[in-house]
Amino acid sequence: MSCLDRRQLLASLTGAPLASLAGGSVFAAAPVAVPPLPLRQRRLANGLQVISLRAGGVGTVAINVWYRVGGKDDPEGRSGFAHLFEHLMFKGSAHMLPEQFDRLTEDVGGENNAFTAEDVTAYHAVVPSHHLERILWAEADRLASLRLDEGNFRSERAVVQEEFRQRVLAEPYGRLFNAIPAATYQRHPYRRSVIGSIEDLDAATLDDVRRFHATYYRPDNAVLIVAGDFDPAQLDAWVDRYFAPIPRPDTPVPRVDVAEPAWRSSRRIAVTGPSVPLPAVVAIWQGPKAGHPDVAALSVAQALLSSGESSRLNQSLVYRQRIAQAAAFQADPHTDAGALFAYAIAAGRSTPQQLLPPLLAELRRLAQGPIPAAELDKVKTQMLTASLGARQSAQGLAEAIGWAVIHRNDPEAINRELAELQAVGAADVQRVLRQYVLGRPSTVLHYTQGRSARPRTPTRQESR
Repeated sequence: MSCLDRRQLLASLTGAPLASLAGGSVFAAAPVAVPPLPLRQRRLANGLQVISLRAGGVGTVAINVWYRVGGKDDPEGRSGFAHLFEHLMFKGSAHMLPEQFDRLTEDVGGENNAFTAEDVTAYHAVVPSHHLERILWAEADRLASLRLDEGNFRSERAVVQEEFRQRVLAEPYGRLFNAIPAATYQRHPYRRSVIGSIEDLDAATLDDVRRFHATYYRPDNAVLIVAGDFDPAQLDAWVDRYFAPIPRPDTPVPRVDVAEPAWRSSRRIAVTGPSVPLPAVVAIWQGPKAGHPDVAALSVAQALLSSGESSRLNQSLVYRQRIAQAAAFQADPHTDAGALFAYAIAAGRSTPQQLLPPLLAELRRLAQGPIPAAELDKVKTQMLTASLGARQSAQGLAEAIGWAVIHRNDPEAINRELAELQAVGAADVQRVLRQYVLGRPSTVLHYTQGRSARPRTPTRQESR
């Protein structure tokens, strides 16, 4: 995409005059002024947080319920409970049959899904606006009266276990990426799997599941987000009608308060799998948590190193040196802590020992060498365009609000994120790499073929 094309696209997304974006680079000339989103916020007496954003004229509305419970909240020895509940929430309630939520959305031209992450389990539906009331009713009904019986529990437990087999055991590099959380966190429960292990899920009972639901699925642990085409007064009335009567438990919601210790030394870990096409290496460093000001600069560093065919790691390791078939750098911040990691999957006869030095050399080159203004402008324009593009849909807006709530405990952070991204300069990128990567203790994983114990599971699983 040419610079003019990018300016034209940004102008269409932001409403800014094309002339104001002139000068050959959006960021070199002036930041794009993105109007703030007019969020409406309220909190019910039972603790439910309600955030709405009217983006009228589209004829559809997104309804999200984000529960502050993720993989980190799974009981000890019962990994995978948060993810299991992502599935159980679709198995019926006091007034809905199993899978009826699908009928309420899909049969009217809408859609629904859910995901589980380290810090949250989130559910969303997108429907024509005149179906908003029935989805609010359905979300309140499954919050207040989820049907939990032995049949549903066993069937969904089997589904989750099959996901583990497909996404971890059957994937050639599933065991490698599955090993990253346990290699990154020593004390914090982020080290455990989100999807769970087959053994932990087998050990679970229906009583365990009911206790988990009573502990975390409650109005004072939920965020209701509505975005799109709706009448605000009518929305408030429906929320009061369907959600306000749900009682708030007397006991507080338990919270993880484990502090992850700083690494004092580096280490190397051997990871093996029964079918590894080519070796790979992963280098891991401790990073900032999601609400830290350095996250924006680390995200830009990630884009410079890994975004697209022209990214630095791809050009160097894959095309010029031809020692890797894939290479990337990723910032992985969560609510309580964060990590950074870089990896390379070998091409030809390269070994993990041979892959690591050129991988680290590219990170060092970015941290210490010049960063051309055009290169920096390009990746920031791509990132800004992607964010603005996602916000063109009701669900994209709702999801952006949800992450602002979970990661930064502030819905209004959505109105600062794009300015923070545009403010990142070359010096910021180099500073954060020097601060968190260069000369810092690391954990290096060498992945080769061999017999291996059953791996831990991925840190993030999407959808049912």
